[in-house]
Amino acid sequence: MADKRFFTVAGPFTLGQLAEMTGSVLSDPAAAGRSVVDVATLQEANENKVSFLDNKKYAESFRQTKAAAVFVRPELAVGAPAGTVCLTHKNPYKAYAIAAQAFYPGEKPRASVAPTAVIDPSALIGGESAIEHGVVIGRNVKIGARCRIQANAVIRDGVEIGDDADVGPNVYISHAIIGNKFRVHPGAVIGRQGFGFALDMGGYVAVPQLGRVVIGNDVEIGANTTVDRGAGPDTEIGDGTRIDNLVQIAHNVKIGKFCVIVSQTGISGSTQLGDYVMTGGQSGFAGHLKIGAGAKIAAQSGIMRDIPPKEEVMGSPAVPIRQHLRQVALLSRMSAKKGQEE
Repeated sequence: MADKRFFTVAGPFTLGQLAEMTGSVLSDPAAAGRSVVDVATLQEANENKVSFLDNKKYAESFRQTKAAAVFVRPELAVGAPAGTVCLTHKNPYKAYAIAAQAFYPGEKPRASVAPTAVIDPSALIGGESAIEHGVVIGRNVKIGARCRIQANAVIRDGVEIGDDADVGPNVYISHAIIGNKFRVHPGAVIGRQGFGFALDMGGYVAVPQLGRVVIGNDVEIGANTTVDRGAGPDTEIGDGTRIDNLVQIAHNVKIGKFCVIVSQTGISGSTQLGDYVMTGGQSGFAGHLKIGAGAKIAAQSGIMRDIPPKEEVMGSPAVPIRQHLRQVALLSRMSAKKGQEE
């Protein structure tokens, strides 16, 4: 149950309203007027709450739940206990997410400018935006409407951010053009100079990093993630992409639309990820690679070659998952055989 000290629940909503907003089908149309006041797990839900089932591992919890209603795939609805209404949907977790957002809508900024904020007179800030304590906004910055710039964030000269952005505390942004509905969590750094040097026995000569970071609409970037600006070409992040905490994205990297980049991933310079690429935690990419659309990279994989579209890889160096599993099985058998011989 959400702690009321930190979360404010909206509603109640009727099951009919939830069905309409999520595109679900009620197993009992007569229950459309029944109200629920919150969301909960199958185990914690009661007759006033709605839950979901998306994994067969929890089928027994589903059969024993006391929830008023459960989002569930049509083929699993037969396991519902008496008194529980099913909201059937082909993707019940997505339907639940939409319902949960209705119960717990994001906090809207309250238009204000804290007295300790430092804002250059040339900066343009859209209406209904909130600028919190300690924020620094540089020359010729453009920030859209209904944005929230949280405490101690720094937005350097010339940066542009679209409408409905939420910039977390202690975020640093420079050399960036950013779309609408941008969300970045505490401590992230966007637009720092890329790690580029000319190598010589007499020392290292820094190569000026003259590109930008260009971020599309509805992008989320996690806490303490770093995105370097391009060396000449821009670093780019496509619409709808989600980037977790503690990710490093180097200069000139291009990430497509709707990618998922999980924590501790590192992407070296000039590597390109197509649309819908997913990377597991602690995966690492060498530079100048092309990762095809829809590719899936398992956790702790080392990517040292181009990956075709939709290929699923694992290991270091990464190979197709089935090949990797065969290799592991073979090594296990060889090790067991050697142990018997000894």
